[in-house]
Amino acid sequence: MNKSELIEAIAQEAGISKAAAQKALDATTNAVTNALKQGDTVTLVGFGTFYVGERAERQGRNPKTGEPLTIAAAKTPKFRAGKALKDAL
Repeated sequence: MNKSELIEAIAQEAGISKAAAQKALDATTNAVTNALKQGDTVTLVGFGTFYVGERAERQGRNPKTGEPLTIAAAKTPKFRAGKALKDAL
């Protein structure tokens, strides 16, 4: 499912226009993104939790030359599914 299909599904489920569904989806993704940027977690009870994970600095290899290199530490967005979502699958 891509974004336009998700917007259509939201519009049908909620009985609203596609434009309103797109605004709601965009607002939701922006709110989650902003919360994660601030280091907060976003918990949707029954669905899951979005949080920021940290990846430590590590050694890697350049695939072209085989030369070792250092991969910098990074923060990554992560999602942990809630019980209701797991049970639904």
